[in-house]
This record gives sequence, C-alpha cells and structure tokens, in this order.
Amino acid sequence: MPKHKQKSKTASKAKHKSMSPSFTSPDIDIGISTSDRKKIAQGLSRFLADAYTLYLKTHNFHWNVTGTMFNSLHTMFETQYTEQWQALDDIAERIRALGFVAPGSYSDFVRLSSIREDGQDGGLPDWKGMVQQLVSGNEILCRTAREALKVADNGGDDPSVDLLTTRLQTHEKYAWMLRSLLE
Repeated sequence: MPKHKQKSKTASKAKHKSMSPSFTSPDIDIGISTSDRKKIAQGLSRFLADAYTLYLKTHNFHWNVTGTMFNSLHTMFETQYTEQWQALDDIAERIRALGFVAPGSYSDFVRLSSIREDGQDGGLPDWKGMVQQLVSGNEILCRTAREALKVADNGGDDPSVDLLTTRLQTHEKYAWMLRSLLE
C-alpha cells in the first residue's frame, strides 16, 4: 500500500477513536483489555446515572418531607444523600481511571438511568410514598450494581468489583432500613 494511503487510513482510524464520546485513552495498559475496560466503564456509567438519580430523589425528599415522620425521615434522608454524594465521585473517578469519560449531564443521566421520576405532574407523595420510591430506587441500584459487578469480575477489574461490592452493601442496607418503616 502506498505510504500516503497508510497515513490516511491511520489518520482516519485515529480520528474515529477520538470522535468516540466516551473513549479517552487508547494507550492504557493496566492489565485489562480495552474491550473489557469499555464494558466495565459502560456498566459503571449506568450505575453512576442510577446513583445520581437516587441521590437527587433522596435530597428532594429531604427538603420536602412532611407529616408525623418529618424529624426522623428528614435526618435519615440527609444521612443517606450525604453518603451518596460522596460516593458519586469515586464511581466517576473509576470510570476515568479505566480511560473513559464519566457521564455528567442531566441528559446523560436520564438516558442511562433505570430510575424514573414518579409524579411528573409536580406533586410530591406523602412520606410513605417517598419511602416506597426510595426503597424501589435502592433496589434498582442494587440490581444495576450486580450487573456491573459481573462484568467487572469477568474482566478481572478488582478495584471496580470492590467499589461495586461496597455500594451494593450500602444500598441493600438503605433499602432494608427504609422498607422497615413501611411494615
């Protein structure tokens, strides 16, 4: 093949890789293949979107809870959203360490998240409805974590497995605590 065609083909290939919105570092060699890193980053991105959506919902309910359970739920929601906020950074930084761009816009989160907004009409549920939504959100996050954890484990990504295991334990505990309020 003529030299000018090789350059053109190489330049085209490089341009295609740079146009990929999530791929940032093709030359990473951390012992995990590029293909596996991409799959893991995709799973972590979905998890980050679910985690951020649940964080927003928990924070919203903290601001707006009323009724007989106000004091205890206001405090519980604050404890949970504060912990969730701190975890978001670890998730995003893991995606970056794998060589991909972490999603960070509302449109990204809406597109990637399994957690949907309830009450689109602008109304808020009562405290029981809030708790039910947060139970559901934490359970969804557990399922998303389990899916991403399998991919990370299959790819030999122990740091992502560790991160997801920790988050899974946290959200199982949150779901249990919230669920117990409804019994």
